[in-house]
Amino acid sequence: MTQGPLTTEAGAPVADNQNSETAGVGGPVLVQDQLLIEKLAHFNRERIPERVVHARGAGAYGTFTVTADVTRYTRAAFLSEVGKQTETFLRFSTVAGNLGAADAVRDPRGFALKFYTEEGNYDLVGNNTPVFFIRDAIKFPDFIHTQKRDPYTGSQEADNVFDFWGLSPESTHQVTWLFGDRGIPASYRHMDGFGSHTYQWNNEAGEVFWVKYHFKTDQGIKNLTAEEAEILAGKDPDSHQRDLREAIERGDFPSWTVYVQVMPAAEAATYRFNPFDLTKVWPHADYPLIEFGKLELNRNPENIFAEVEQSAFSPAHFVPGIGPSPDKMLQGRLFGYSDAQRYRIGINADQLPVNRPHATEARTHSRDGYLYDGRHKGAKNYEPNSFGGPNQTGRPLWQPVAVTGVTGETVTPVHAEDNDFVQAGNLYRLMTEEEKERLVKNLANAVSGVTRDEIADRAINNFRQADEDFGKRLEAAVQALRG
Repeated sequence: MTQGPLTTEAGAPVADNQNSETAGVGGPVLVQDQLLIEKLAHFNRERIPERVVHARGAGAYGTFTVTADVTRYTRAAFLSEVGKQTETFLRFSTVAGNLGAADAVRDPRGFALKFYTEEGNYDLVGNNTPVFFIRDAIKFPDFIHTQKRDPYTGSQEADNVFDFWGLSPESTHQVTWLFGDRGIPASYRHMDGFGSHTYQWNNEAGEVFWVKYHFKTDQGIKNLTAEEAEILAGKDPDSHQRDLREAIERGDFPSWTVYVQVMPAAEAATYRFNPFDLTKVWPHADYPLIEFGKLELNRNPENIFAEVEQSAFSPAHFVPGIGPSPDKMLQGRLFGYSDAQRYRIGINADQLPVNRPHATEARTHSRDGYLYDGRHKGAKNYEPNSFGGPNQTGRPLWQPVAVTGVTGETVTPVHAEDNDFVQAGNLYRLMTEEEKERLVKNLANAVSGVTRDEIADRAINNFRQADEDFGKRLEAAVQALRG
């Protein structure tokens, strides 16, 4: 079926798309050939800066359905009744790789979920791990610099990676997770997702609860060994993106059962671990998982650039009934994520089709800037005004948190049983003998690439403090590999 004649970007019909306009047969090309200039100029600008982290990704639209009543904990409208459905967009990604990197690599996976709710978009920006390498955002640029290419060698350097991890003992838990069996998911469909951070839920009565999100895959957990991943990454760098797209195309819609852990706000101060420390989990024995939803992905994007590459997420996008916690990593991300999108895409990134609200509309007094679409028409651009402009509600999205003390650069509060190594040791001791062997082998292969003995020794010592057997095995395996 014809779609009509080919046109320029301005809509004028194109007479010849095969030959440039020249000064006579075989002569030089003319500047007045505006179709040629338009095409080359657009081609030169087809890419925007890739994400510094999470550059390599895939995404899909879906539906979130409430399966249990959680109104005692939150007043969020999209969670207000059992059976209620909300459109979503989920972007999966690796962390360290660039836009052209392979999918099947040992790396955490981003799990960034946008809920298009009637009260505005709610972005839950998490990972496939319940913890992270650091607990304070001031260390994040340094951490990512160690994972990216060295500015001198142009390659990722084991010295940088393990130097930072060894000097940052709080990373021991996440590193143990990363080099274990779940470090390389077989596909995006076969891994869990986590909000990772602690967030605030608040109900109609103003009561506050601290919560953690869990998305359990209904497809079952499947992972790749290091050897399987190495082969797959070479044969099919797009393996995970392809798997997700093809599953949805054939109607095999992936889904996750969604749970929340709930801590009454009053219990946070005396809980045995710091509940806002991103390097820690809340044991399920203390705060059991409460099922409250089902997430299904059922529609592929029609254009990867427009809908996946230009998709923009920020944990600062809350809705009434949900808010931040004192988690220092989360506090930094509230600024960092939105600022990254302003740089990459522009100040109007949130009004692109994939990012703008779908179940309501954005009503702001902001105007102009790159990609502004004139949506406000002749409305006034200030507040208060007497021309019927949008006004404040007077009701914050989340409840205030009491603070005391003096300002200053402070260490994260330490609770009774806080320790950088205890949960890494617990994770190691939960593993089967076969899982421990693979973990040690994976870590030894990585640590053996370190060129300075003191960096390797310091890294190994962190795992020894988590569990004596863990450190002893790792030391022996590294020594064997290094001769």
